[in-house]
Amino acid sequence: MASTNRNRNRALPILLATLCFIISIASSPHRISAQTPMFACDIDSNPWVAAFPFCNTSLGVQDRVSDLVRRLTLAQKIGNMVNNASGISTLGIPNYEWWSEALHGVSYVGPGTHFSDLVPGATSFPQVILTAASFNVTLFEAIGKVVSTEARAMHNVGLAGLTFWSPNVNIFRDPRWGRGQETPGEDPYLSGRYASAYVRGLQQTDDGNRDKLKVAACCKHYTAYDLDNWKGVDRFHFNAIVSQQDLDDTFQPPFKSCVIDGNVASVMCSFNQVNGKPTCADPDLLTGVIRGQWKLNGYIGADCDSVDVIFNSQHYTKTPEEAVAVTISAGLDLDCGFFLGQHTQKAVDAGLVDEAAIDNAISNNFATLMRLGFFDGDPRKQLYGKLGPSDVCTPENRELAREAARQGIVLLKNSASPLPLNHATIKTLAVIGPNANSTKAMIGNYEGTPCKYVTPLQGLTEHVSTTYAPGCANVACSTAQLDDAKKIAALADATVLVMGADLSIEAEGLDRVDLLLPGQQQLLVSEVARASKGPVILVIMSGGAMDIQFAKNDDRITSILWVGYPGEAGGAALADVLFGDYNPSGRLPMTWYPQSYVDKVPMTNMNMRPDPSNGYPGRTYRFYTGETVYPFGYGLSYSSYFHRLVRAPQRVSLHLEMSHACALSNKCNSVSVDALPEDTCRRDLSFDVHLRVRNSGTLSGSHTVFLYSSPPSVHRSPKKHLVGFRKVFVVAGDESPVKFRVDVCTDLSLVDEAGVRKIALGHHVLHIGDLKHSLSIVI
Repeated sequence: MASTNRNRNRALPILLATLCFIISIASSPHRISAQTPMFACDIDSNPWVAAFPFCNTSLGVQDRVSDLVRRLTLAQKIGNMVNNASGISTLGIPNYEWWSEALHGVSYVGPGTHFSDLVPGATSFPQVILTAASFNVTLFEAIGKVVSTEARAMHNVGLAGLTFWSPNVNIFRDPRWGRGQETPGEDPYLSGRYASAYVRGLQQTDDGNRDKLKVAACCKHYTAYDLDNWKGVDRFHFNAIVSQQDLDDTFQPPFKSCVIDGNVASVMCSFNQVNGKPTCADPDLLTGVIRGQWKLNGYIGADCDSVDVIFNSQHYTKTPEEAVAVTISAGLDLDCGFFLGQHTQKAVDAGLVDEAAIDNAISNNFATLMRLGFFDGDPRKQLYGKLGPSDVCTPENRELAREAARQGIVLLKNSASPLPLNHATIKTLAVIGPNANSTKAMIGNYEGTPCKYVTPLQGLTEHVSTTYAPGCANVACSTAQLDDAKKIAALADATVLVMGADLSIEAEGLDRVDLLLPGQQQLLVSEVARASKGPVILVIMSGGAMDIQFAKNDDRITSILWVGYPGEAGGAALADVLFGDYNPSGRLPMTWYPQSYVDKVPMTNMNMRPDPSNGYPGRTYRFYTGETVYPFGYGLSYSSYFHRLVRAPQRVSLHLEMSHACALSNKCNSVSVDALPEDTCRRDLSFDVHLRVRNSGTLSGSHTVFLYSSPPSVHRSPKKHLVGFRKVFVVAGDESPVKFRVDVCTDLSLVDEAGVRKIALGHHVLHIGDLKHSLSIVI
């Protein structure tokens, strides 16, 4: 009956709007285009839409959304719960495609974005894993800002939408994961900092209006999603068994930071189940956490065909209508796919879903579009209306792509310091390897068409005379082509081998089964190193870690660098680093494990913490107890940096209410953060750590300073965890001050076995490089 009353209430406005529409067509044959308008609420082109309050920009978002929703039929509402949202010609609303991607530049993945002769390409930044290696929050946000500017420019000429399903903030839990390249790495703190900064860059408007969005970002894939297809186990069927402790201290923090710190406009739920429930059908995860605890201001979307997967692949429900009901009831607003569009009407008819729940879902969707200005008419007359093709692939944007790659490149080995190469002594370079002249491999997945490629071979040739041999037909390297490679290495002053992987080795839907260089790449490297006349520089291009212990131990291989997938300017950035135009400062955002690790650890084991009873070694630097090829945070420079602690407290006191159990007993080993008096954390439990960093080398450069904490051994605490990082530029022979602000409740707390955040009492150790500082937390 309520639905019938709503239909009656909106009958008169719709009748008047339709009458105005007919009159406009009759008065001008050119108005026929108003049936399928390009822009919603385009009053200049379609004056009749001015009658609708939802087109009135002086009203608040919620008032406009309420007016719009009450005018829609149930069929029209359902048509706006899918990514290819249906237009409503009688209201002057065009179709809208929600699915666009902008992981590391505007992408052609997803139907919402297209390249054309008008805009043939967009700036392709390094894949996220390499950008994360810069440990530079300012850079994260700057990239987001450029990407959103190019996206807006493309939107203004009809080539892009306004909703971009990026970033991917899943934890890179296992080195075999094919999509680890898309993430900021294995550390929850780094991932959260990256997430919030990149989201701010994408979303924040230049006029500072928090109610508006430049473009709408989406943090994905929620949650505990980090397996695609490994030994017959795929993401569509995988049930991730995750303890509450691991969920709350490893998998959830990046998403929490996205929503609370980044104010992201959307969160995407994932394909997998968590502890027996599909994430897109879990009301605790969606309504309870994302909306209830974190207060998402936006919409919750499903990964593409996730609702279909719930019914057809996971068989979680008996009927399609039940799948609709459990997802919408859980808090899902938008389905990437056709499932909700096809089955929601029958779910309503069966009494499984009421129209009020649908109203709530589409209200979240429409509110996001309102904040984007989608209902404000022609975007070319709005804040970013002057942006166009000339604002895409600008010299400044392309230079930022090169700078991002430079900042991320990690120097792993430099025996006897053959790097940087000296133009006076290095006149010829042998450039060898399947990635030496690669183009597409440099940009990884979720890519767009780049402005212009600069391959490693091209970048190095700008500096010195080169000879080139691929050494393998492709990265799979089934047969190493040794003769030509060894010949040119024997004649050149130095040799650069560019090896590694590409999307045929690691990608969405494709996890690795080992950590070794593919095929006969190792043979090629070793044979060329044996034949080379001069220094041998091994460059690994990959998203995930590789077991290159053989190269680390081989004295003939003098230098090793990891360049991730370095983006369109990767070859130029590599040359800048090799020839000393840039002092390397990247640090590994993930642990590089030996092959023996994956031989004994199944990818399906989600446990982060070690289990001595069965020899399980744990995961990531926070818990892993075994040997590494290279540890998290590792990276060399052409300079040497030294840290000197200036000031830090040795004792922090918690002031509890007298009635608190721990105030009455000396048996407590931790105190719940929630149990502390109101405002105690913000007001009383923060302190500063002051230090100075000295560059004792002859080259100026940037240096990443890490602050770690090792808590007392309670609640299966991590060995150490990252509290903060700073990227600081230090002039050769000089020193610079660095300050960390430490919030005890946030930075020195841990999560107990039940998922409760607590402050461990007792002896904590702060680590800064080789420095260690003891800190006691007492009552």
